[in-house]
Amino acid sequence: MMDNYQFLARYNRWFNQRLYACCSGLDDATRKQNSGAFFGSIHRTLNHVLVGDQVWLQRFVQCGADHASAWPALSGAIHLPPGYQLNQPLYDDWATLMARREVLDAAIEAWLASAPPDMAGWTMRYSNTLGSQRQHPMWQALTHFFNHQTHHRGQVTTLLSQQGVDVGDTDLISLV
Repeated sequence: MMDNYQFLARYNRWFNQRLYACCSGLDDATRKQNSGAFFGSIHRTLNHVLVGDQVWLQRFVQCGADHASAWPALSGAIHLPPGYQLNQPLYDDWATLMARREVLDAAIEAWLASAPPDMAGWTMRYSNTLGSQRQHPMWQALTHFFNHQTHHRGQVTTLLSQQGVDVGDTDLISLV
């Protein structure tokens, strides 16, 4: 199973590089323009994905600690302020947002490359953002983690398309 998640981490990085390159061609006002998407703009949607990724990575770190595993690759990659919100833009500056995305994608790949083969079967225990206690196999959370990114990147590709920007082929199979 871990080969699958390592592949999804590579796809995540590949897609993000393409997406951020296309977004870089827009001016800041266009990236931040409220276009009616769930998080409003391209910039806010990409910030949300960054926040969501870090929330899950914190949970994965805790799960690792619960199973006597530590992942140095993630230790310096998670930067969530106290009291963060899922719709809170962490980075107003485009270059900073893009740099944080690159750091996080590299950390995700390094973490999964070093993960033990049985990790996907571990039981995760955590509180969700509403405070509800959750427990399930890690593979379900890993699948959600990557699916969540894909879902919101799809929204961004639609917003880019509305601006006349073609991201090109983004199908997972294109990476093969």
